[in-house]
Amino acid sequence: MKTIGFVDYYLSEWHANNYPAWIKQANSELATDYQVKYAWAEKDISPVDGVSTDEWCKNMGTIRCESIEELCEKCDTIVILSPSNPEKHLEYAKKVLPFKKPTYIDKPFADTKESANEIFAIAEKYGTPFFSTSALRYATELDFIKECTAITTLGGGSNLEEYIIHQAEMVVKKLGIGAKCIKAQAISQSQYFFTIKYTDNRMAGMHFVKGGAPFVITLSPDDTSDALHKNITSDFFYILIKDIIKFFEEKMPSFNTQETLEVNKILVSAVKAKSALDEWIEI
Repeated sequence: MKTIGFVDYYLSEWHANNYPAWIKQANSELATDYQVKYAWAEKDISPVDGVSTDEWCKNMGTIRCESIEELCEKCDTIVILSPSNPEKHLEYAKKVLPFKKPTYIDKPFADTKESANEIFAIAEKYGTPFFSTSALRYATELDFIKECTAITTLGGGSNLEEYIIHQAEMVVKKLGIGAKCIKAQAISQSQYFFTIKYTDNRMAGMHFVKGGAPFVITLSPDDTSDALHKNITSDFFYILIKDIIKFFEEKMPSFNTQETLEVNKILVSAVKAKSALDEWIEI
């Protein structure tokens, strides 16, 4: 058995509550044996449901660690969660990455471009394999066209700052690196549309709906062909978990991690653009 340690701001949240079962399922499919064995949280009581760290550990069959350092010493691999508090990722990464153990950092990767670059620099300094992504990268609907020149996405969530990353991840997976500028338009108080221009003829649009909306993509193979529309219904979270396990085994991400920095730049720029409606913001 190989052990996984969870580092979180508070443990009883959607990701920490669901990942262990998916990891167990992935073990059966991949013939691996990973177990979430250790956990540490900065806040003892979850603001989501009032569950304490000790209660969560008891429910999940894990061992509570008193410090990040203790967790890193004991486990084989590490997952930094804190999905709703990405401002904590740099602080946690500073303690985790020097242990040189394969590490997955949940989305959003960082709250600023500077923090994102610093996490990469720390990993490079210690030679620590790591990666970060939104689960929407693994939506199989994105693969029905190999290449495209334009993509429009639809999706939502409780707040743009946390959930626009899902659409940014899909945009970068299909269009790659090179986004130049972004503009936000308010459709209503709960809907925003972002237009992204690239350094060439590539274009992207992201329609965010506060409160939630199904994920949908529209892809244009080229400038003359009809656009193709897909509803996202694939099991992208489970596919993500399988890729995390494969990463733990191979210590090599399945995609170019420079795309993580690109997604982060689009995320940060989209938040900025929301406060400067109808203005082009450099990415």
